[in-house]
Amino acid sequence: MKNTVLITGASSGLGEEFAWQLAALGYDLLLVARRAGKLKALQKKIHFKYPQVSCLTLTIDLNEETAVATLVKFKQLQKLELVGVINNAGFGARGEFTATSAKRQSEMLQVNINALTLLTHAFIPELKSNSIAKSNAQKSPFIINVASTAAFQAGPNLAVYYATKAFVLSFSEALHEELKGKVQVSALCPGATKTEFAQVAGMSNSLVFKLRVMEKKSVVRCAIKNRSKAIVVPGLINIIGVIAVKLLPRSITRKLAFIIQK
Repeated sequence: MKNTVLITGASSGLGEEFAWQLAALGYDLLLVARRAGKLKALQKKIHFKYPQVSCLTLTIDLNEETAVATLVKFKQLQKLELVGVINNAGFGARGEFTATSAKRQSEMLQVNINALTLLTHAFIPELKSNSIAKSNAQKSPFIINVASTAAFQAGPNLAVYYATKAFVLSFSEALHEELKGKVQVSALCPGATKTEFAQVAGMSNSLVFKLRVMEKKSVVRCAIKNRSKAIVVPGLINIIGVIAVKLLPRSITRKLAFIIQK
């Protein structure tokens, strides 16, 4: 498999949608997530609709310290040649910082930051040496790190989650410059999107998810189309929101974030 894209958090939400859209473009897939049943069901559906696409799955929890090493070994044993990495796995947990267990906060740091960083570090050398013609922007090796509009301000009631996404944004921007002309690195910064995130984070009743919520198809389509850009913010309302956050004092933006998370 010489045309493979690795997708973490692939069993649902944006990860699942990335799998469908990349399969439609002819990429082979390595899908990674915790839920074996959902992964296998997705694999079966992709094989049925796109029989020409090779689709492998690996059930693994990126919260485990050995997960990245296991994934790297699996990829080597399967003799896969990566042309893309979608670091999509991540989660949030709404609530006051001290009201959320230290264990849960640590898991968030592990999945949202540590695993993403280690996977990126592990696969950059291969992406750089990939033989695909880099003169064609649509065929260049790429990394898409899923951040959030949360990356642009502090987030009371989601303090650690917002901070992890700020890391992902800053990290991706830096790599975008370091690897320019070799590997396309992009930070995808969606706003509220129709996925399982709100349910897992306990945010289904929050104001932010009662306002306009984007469809995941539109978010992923925007991410793939604009993967040569350092920062991708899907949706006009989200773009306006990010611009407003940059213009307003941080003392105001953190108060607004606090309000919409209630």
